[in-house]
Amino acid sequence: MKSGPFVSVALCAYNGAAYLAQQLDTLVDQTYKNLEIIVIDDCSTDNTYAILTNYASRYPQFKLYQNESNLGFVKNFERAATLCTGELIALCDQDDIWDLQKIEKQVNAIKDNVLIYHDSEFIHEDGSLMNKKVSDVMNLYRGDEPEVFLFFNCVSGHSILMKRALLDEALPLKETYFHDWWLAYVATNMGTIDFMPECLVKYRQHDKSDTNILRTKRDKEVHKHTSIQKLERIQTWLGHCAAYPKNKNDIALQFYKAFTKRMGSYISFGLSRLLIKYRSTIFLIRKKSKLNRANYIYSQIWGAKTKKLFS
Repeated sequence: MKSGPFVSVALCAYNGAAYLAQQLDTLVDQTYKNLEIIVIDDCSTDNTYAILTNYASRYPQFKLYQNESNLGFVKNFERAATLCTGELIALCDQDDIWDLQKIEKQVNAIKDNVLIYHDSEFIHEDGSLMNKKVSDVMNLYRGDEPEVFLFFNCVSGHSILMKRALLDEALPLKETYFHDWWLAYVATNMGTIDFMPECLVKYRQHDKSDTNILRTKRDKEVHKHTSIQKLERIQTWLGHCAAYPKNKNDIALQFYKAFTKRMGSYISFGLSRLLIKYRSTIFLIRKKSKLNRANYIYSQIWGAKTKKLFS
């Protein structure tokens, strides 16, 4: 019997044939039955679409779409989200393994929160356990302080269940940054977020993952951004946060102005002063020692012009 709020699961697929069926099995076998599964194939060149077609033919809750041209992950996810009709929306990666009670447990736990997420267990590419959880790497946050997400993020997309109002508020997504980070920032401006300490997803780590929480060797080989490029990305992100029209306070704007000044200077103490002032919230996610945090704050004194001299 179907009861409870209607849930949409949004899954974006692209050349994911190797692990896709294992993930899809955990979606169609969820104990929570009042749901739809929205899947968009972004012009895969492997067997992905054939696998999806097979599932769509067997499961009525499965709604399959295929893009006419490759949109890339952000735009593809945005399209999938707009096709969702549920009161609650869950995000799904193509290569993880869900606990069969994931949606049921999250629906029961979301309550008045705008978004709820959970801990996850890392697995190797071959599916073997890494004996490590997301909460081993970072502190998971619950609350309503958006400044927590200005420099760090602990909300993984695959763990999110959110209310439709959040999606409506967060669109369009920011192509230059991670969608889950943006959703967390907007959610904490709208209301509260919560997390469940239970691991409800086996989170696969491999070279084709869009994110790499564990900072494996791939970061050095694939993400060869210069120090200036990294600064430019942070500046862009802070600009998105500062420009959000319904910010609870002006903290994001303060940081954006200080960071922008740093980009045109040799030395800028403004950003470090702000990090010291708001350190109790800014570093909540970062699972580091006080010394490490102090070193991070000190490193922000050096402006972009100084970094260019040594790059």
